[in-house]
Amino acid sequence: MQKRRIKDRIFWLGAVDWDRRLFDSLIPLPDGTSYNAYLIEGSEKTVLLDTVDPPMADELMAQLEGVARIDYIISHHAEQDHSGTIPRVLEKYPEARLVSTPKAKELLSDLLQISDASFKTVEDGETLSLGDKTLKFMHTPWVHWPETMVTYLEEDRILFSCDFLGSHIATNELFVTDECRVYEAAKRYFAEIMMPFRSMIQKNLEKLAPLDIEMIAPSHGQIYSRPAFIMDAYHDWVSGAPKNMVVLPYVSMHESTRRMAEHLTAALSEQGVKVELFNLAIADIGKLAMTLVDAGTIVVGTPTVLAGPHPYAAYATFLANALKPRAKLLSIIGSYSWGGKTVEVLAGMIPNLKVEVLDPVLCKGLPTPATFKALDEMAVTIARKHKDLGFA
Repeated sequence: MQKRRIKDRIFWLGAVDWDRRLFDSLIPLPDGTSYNAYLIEGSEKTVLLDTVDPPMADELMAQLEGVARIDYIISHHAEQDHSGTIPRVLEKYPEARLVSTPKAKELLSDLLQISDASFKTVEDGETLSLGDKTLKFMHTPWVHWPETMVTYLEEDRILFSCDFLGSHIATNELFVTDECRVYEAAKRYFAEIMMPFRSMIQKNLEKLAPLDIEMIAPSHGQIYSRPAFIMDAYHDWVSGAPKNMVVLPYVSMHESTRRMAEHLTAALSEQGVKVELFNLAIADIGKLAMTLVDAGTIVVGTPTVLAGPHPYAAYATFLANALKPRAKLLSIIGSYSWGGKTVEVLAGMIPNLKVEVLDPVLCKGLPTPATFKALDEMAVTIARKHKDLGFA
């Protein structure tokens, strides 16, 4: 794909990765992704903002054919899907200075072995003139690494946000045209990598609030010509209240835990509580992460395996602890045969979650009428607490 014009002397460069289905050997990519770089031609200086993942380097280098000079390369984020092709760009344009935060300089030096002589570090709020265009750099740590920053192009009112506010989507459309599709992709993206840093993201959103932003150009996904769309979504995800919803990831070996999970789902439905049920043996973990953004309560369903929780249930619990969702309640349901420490093990895996732990419901073997009664009581308790907490 050739470089594409965004506005006068401002271009999209990069690569669309239609086939990628896994990121960092961990994150599912059902819609592929893109690696966006941007070229700005000022009256005096030319700048390249970010690069692409190294496997896509040839595509970026082909787009740079005919670009006689680059004075600055901006590195918003040191992770290799954005920075990995910087050495090749510097090889082509050895006179270019690599602009980053001081913290990013440390990381880039380690990750890419770039010499100190290539760097120009910038402080928070510092500006750089390209002649008739001015770049303002704003440090935005923990979106989602400690060294990240964004760039605001003052005259054209464009925010280049790198991973912040992005989404994983492969498409030939440069700008967002289907907000429903992008909302889901951006929410998945937020859930998988941004949610653990909600408090820092809220501070960074407040920091950006005074800017007059006409367009947001992230380094994954499409460009937002209506910035309020993604900014409002982020405000809700980081500072809104949890929803009247239970996320119930479960795994079952001999049907007992499945019967309990399905009964609890029905009981919660009768109480007016939405449920998102995930069979962990086949679930899309990214979809599970998305639902955790809104969850008021998490209930983990697991059989006991070798005196502890099933590994899939342990993984889901570990994931929830790492992502730090806003949920306020948590409990465990499941079946065992002769005993074990499932509850103790799972309870010890959630130090990051600020939740009230409700009494678990466990049964020996198949669930009995008493088991189902206890699940009904759990549903009533959850519904009442959601109401008391004001979850809508």
